[in-house]
Amino acid sequence: MSNKGQILAVDDTPANLQVIGETLRNAGYTVATAIDGERALKRLQRYQPDLVLLDIQMPGIDGFETCRRLKAAPNTQHIPVIFITALSDTINKVKGLQIGGVDYITKPFDCAELLARIQVHINLKKAQLQLIQESKLSTLGELVAGIAHEVNNPINFIYGNLKHAAQYHQDMLHLLELYENQYPDPPQAITDWREQIDLAFLKKDYFALLESMKTGTERIKGIVVSLRSFSKLDESEWKTSDIHEDLNNTLTLLSYRLQANSYRERIKIDKNYGELPLIYCNPAQLNQVFMNLLVNALEAIDAKYWHEQDNVKDNLEPPQLIISTAIEMRNGEKFIGIHIQDNGVGIPEEIQPRIFEQFFTTKSTGKGTGLGLAIAHQIVTEKHGGAIACRSELGTGTEFIIFLPL
Repeated sequence: MSNKGQILAVDDTPANLQVIGETLRNAGYTVATAIDGERALKRLQRYQPDLVLLDIQMPGIDGFETCRRLKAAPNTQHIPVIFITALSDTINKVKGLQIGGVDYITKPFDCAELLARIQVHINLKKAQLQLIQESKLSTLGELVAGIAHEVNNPINFIYGNLKHAAQYHQDMLHLLELYENQYPDPPQAITDWREQIDLAFLKKDYFALLESMKTGTERIKGIVVSLRSFSKLDESEWKTSDIHEDLNNTLTLLSYRLQANSYRERIKIDKNYGELPLIYCNPAQLNQVFMNLLVNALEAIDAKYWHEQDNVKDNLEPPQLIISTAIEMRNGEKFIGIHIQDNGVGIPEEIQPRIFEQFFTTKSTGKGTGLGLAIAHQIVTEKHGGAIACRSELGTGTEFIIFLPL
């Protein structure tokens, strides 16, 4: 049976925990338990469920105080809490809802009602994540459209005028040659100025300058095309798409992050692309996944080299990002496998099981929302019927693997 979600049940009566556990497991949930509030809060420091079932009358800190502390902590305040208790008076129900509970179930409970209420609140949580994801995609689309439009018009103007500038340059050079042929012995002032500006070098370098400007504008035009392709503007949401093109467009937008800086050399990109068919997908959503994973990889590389900047780096291998694709077998079926591997700082083993949890982040306040990998997981698994996994070793690097059905 597929996992419908993770539940933490908190009750000081073992018989109650056994009944709740069996009911939830039979319905397809993963269940963890705690026999009092203090143990529940400790468990929540390293395990974040989709929902908490919380008894009120317990030894030590009661359910109300447990809920208050849970809602006061930034890393657990988003977890919905359902009180499940024998206290049935209105005062306690109102109190439970006021301190952050989302629902209140009175003992003895009906199993069908319990499962229905749990499913409602887990669905609400998933809907919240989906709204955040769609909002970010919408904002990204609007931002990209604005940038593409604002950059495209002036760069086309510059690019179009470079042809005329080159022609004017040729015309002026021809005129100058005519003057030199007609007046081989110019006045001393003209001879002195010609030497001062090194006319022979100027003739050659001016043309090279125009060529470099042309190359630069072509580069900007290419970035604009990548921007539009990345967000799939003016295209239907679901269509057949080239995964390699999507990966390359995302890398183009991140090219500035690959450049060498004060504490590391340029990040090398190795592409090991296999033969892949076009797949039916939502390219804009998958591009968001690729962007999140690649940004995380680049940040991991930077973190490693920044940490080592005051130490001897002779033993550190050059910064590298490896992107591989292939048709792979998974559970007896063929999938497109996309591997994004870095040699950055790595992820500690104790937090690896939590990296796809909503709102979980190791970044400081203001630098991470804990939504990037959660949204990536939802896009790959729920939207595209695939899977996403992570392998990491602290100090060595991290590899994310995406499996997309053909």
